[in-house]
Amino acid sequence: MTAMIETTTGLRDSAAVDTALVEGPRTLRRLPEGASAQPYRLFEVRPLGALIGAEIHGVDLREEIGEELRAEIHRALLEYKVVFFRDQPIDSARQKAVARMWGELETNPFIDQGDDAHVARFAKGGTPPSYENVWHTDVTWRERPAMGAILRLVEVPPVGGDTLWADMAAAYDNLPDTVKERIEGRTAVHDVIPGFSRFLDERRLLEWQDRFPPVEHPVVRTHPETGRRTLFVNVSFTTRIVGMERAESDEILRFLFQQAHAPEFQVRFRWERDSVAFWDNRATQHYAVNDYHPHPRIAERVAIVGDRPF
Repeated sequence: MTAMIETTTGLRDSAAVDTALVEGPRTLRRLPEGASAQPYRLFEVRPLGALIGAEIHGVDLREEIGEELRAEIHRALLEYKVVFFRDQPIDSARQKAVARMWGELETNPFIDQGDDAHVARFAKGGTPPSYENVWHTDVTWRERPAMGAILRLVEVPPVGGDTLWADMAAAYDNLPDTVKERIEGRTAVHDVIPGFSRFLDERRLLEWQDRFPPVEHPVVRTHPETGRRTLFVNVSFTTRIVGMERAESDEILRFLFQQAHAPEFQVRFRWERDSVAFWDNRATQHYAVNDYHPHPRIAERVAIVGDRPF
């Protein structure tokens, strides 16, 4: 059995995090360098900001999605990193069918399931403990973290319960050159333990760590389709940078974790009944806002198996 549990809890509480962001103008580049925006023919795209997030109008997810439409939705996903669909009264079976057009479906043993193991169900009333209020990329404790995920709300609170996404390519672009040099070619350890330490006792945590041992991923991954360099560490699962003294690793990780907090890199989505979000997990972090107590918020997520980061 694993002898030690590594966590990043102390990093979340460190005062150093509060002063980590670099002041000044931001570089906000939605597309890869040298690429130009192309029109969309099969639907309307309404950007929610200059950098990340757009609503797609003119698509009914209940209907068959042909290869041409799938390709255009995929292009929008790569461009905007997260896309939203309003007025989509679909059930979990249709949600899974749409997700399967992008690949094999993932299971998550730590989350309550809906209709089957491919549907993660989040049913909460706005009080802790919950999986909210922390910036993270999903399942980076896997050797092959999710490519993306489709989320729909089964029950929407009357106010609150928004979700935010951050563009981690922009987060990397805006790092100081000195920091980019320090992390160039580095890998970091990702561990299932920190993200679930609030919910399970130490014995259960160690059992899960034996089943899902820590893995290493690049601190900066290359997006396999766009080629963008993307910051790939998160406070929920990244515990240390390999080959660095612990103090230096903690210092740099505190700084890197904070980059998702820049509002210029973010989009905030206000859920409505029958809204659906589809995000690129390779390019983003997200944050579910826990501000809707005492009202329930019920969401179902279907995730798509990804590749090994490089």
